[in-house]
Formats: sequence, structure tokens, C-alpha cells
Amino acid sequence: MTDSEFMDRAEALLQAVETGCDRINDETDADLDNQRVGGMVTITFANNSQIVINQQKPLHEVWMASKAGGFHYRWLDGQWQDTKGQGEFFAALTQNASAQSGQILHFMA
Repeated sequence: MTDSEFMDRAEALLQAVETGCDRINDETDADLDNQRVGGMVTITFANNSQIVINQQKPLHEVWMASKAGGFHYRWLDGQWQDTKGQGEFFAALTQNASAQSGQILHFMA
């Protein structure tokens, strides 16, 4: 993958995260606060816990840090897949965000 392809795919992922936060706020009382600074999105929950998602351009990865730990994702077979075989990015974001918010939340590509 070229740097340009990575940036296009990573940007689409971050935009999907932002759109997901807006949709969740419209549909639930989760009260997510998402802030974007360059290639990083920080989601802050009502309990002040956070999930941070950022681009790692030199590695062509997207990283997610949550209360459950840090996770690295690479574009593989049309999805952002965990580099240690732990699954797809949006499934993990859904799981981690649900745990941190205390309610079931759904993120999707």
C-alpha cells in the first residue's frame, strides 16, 4: 500500500468514527464527546474515560488505545484488522466503547 492509499483509508476510518459518535449521540443518551486533531480522534465518555484512535503513517497502521489496552490495525482483505489476529477495528471499537460507556453502542465502517 502506498502512503497515499493508507492516508485515504485511514482518513475514511476516522471520519466513520466521527460519524458514528454523532449518530450514537442522536440515537442514545451516551453523551460521547469526540475531538479531532489532525490524524487523531479522542472519544470521551460521560465517566471521563477515553478511547484514542490515531494514524501511524510510517507503519501504515491505525492505533486504538482504550481502558482494555492498546491495539494496532492494518488494512487487510478490505478491512482494518488487528495485527495480532484479534479481529476487525469497528467490532473492537464497538466492544470497547460499550464497556466504557456502560451501554451497548454500535460503530460501523
